[in-house]
Amino acid sequence: MALYEHVFLARQDLAQAQVDALAESATKIIEDNKGKVVKTETWGLRSLAYKIAKNRKAHYVMLEIDAPAGVVAELERQTSINEDVIRYMTVKVDALEEGPSVMMRKSERSDRDGRRDRGDRGDRPRGDREDRPRRDRDAEAE
Repeated sequence: MALYEHVFLARQDLAQAQVDALAESATKIIEDNKGKVVKTETWGLRSLAYKIAKNRKAHYVMLEIDAPAGVVAELERQTSINEDVIRYMTVKVDALEEGPSVMMRKSERSDRDGRRDRGDRGDRPRGDREDRPRRDRDAEAE
């Protein structure tokens, strides 16, 4: 059997119990078609990069699946019918990830580190010449 990761986004106005029910219904579809859900992760309510169907946030859920290809087709068909799911994506993977996914580790790291990692911000002094608009530098040179 093939290995898949199925992620779906549920509407922001759903309660967590309703989101869990959606994950359970997806699990039931998979198991009824001789597949197996290896792991289920709820990533929580997160902001979207852009509005989708008038939603600015969505509940993210990921299922790691070990199932034949026909199961994925049925799962995607049922998911597309459901009005509570605003987006979904299923990806075939070579191996399932051990332990928590990157999204779960990311939230643990940000909780642990705070906001210390700011990239290259603050490396240059504020009055640095390159920070000012070009016309100001040109006027200064004259």
